[in-house]
Amino acid sequence: MSSVVATLEAMGAWSEEPFGNDTAADWAWELDEADSWAFVTDVLQSYAAGGEEDQDVDAIAVAAAAVVAHGAGLALSEQEDTESVEGFLARVGAPPASVVALARAALDKVGGDSELAELWAESDEIDEWRATLTRLRDALPA
Repeated sequence: MSSVVATLEAMGAWSEEPFGNDTAADWAWELDEADSWAFVTDVLQSYAAGGEEDQDVDAIAVAAAAVVAHGAGLALSEQEDTESVEGFLARVGAPPASVVALARAALDKVGGDSELAELWAESDEIDEWRATLTRLRDALPA
């Protein structure tokens, strides 16, 4: 077993999907309590500011960007547990342009120089993960 597989499996559930690991899924469930884009904006602003970053922080940034992409019209994947995302979007509507810009920046950062990118680079599924990031980014209006 490769070290990346062992590391990712230590995270619990994991996949290339935005809500495909335990940390991101747990964060998404918190959307049930959110009533504005501030919940997502806070995550993306914090990620943009840097600080302590690790695979969990990276994964939450991807999940937050995915919520923005879905709010901008990207269809939700059948592989995603999206009830919390759907409910959140029904309450808050489309994302503001400022949040879309933060989501694009977060996806660029995660896909570039992040701990999560390093872990995926060591796996056989790097292409699928990169395709997910590209799908999300392409769904965000410029």
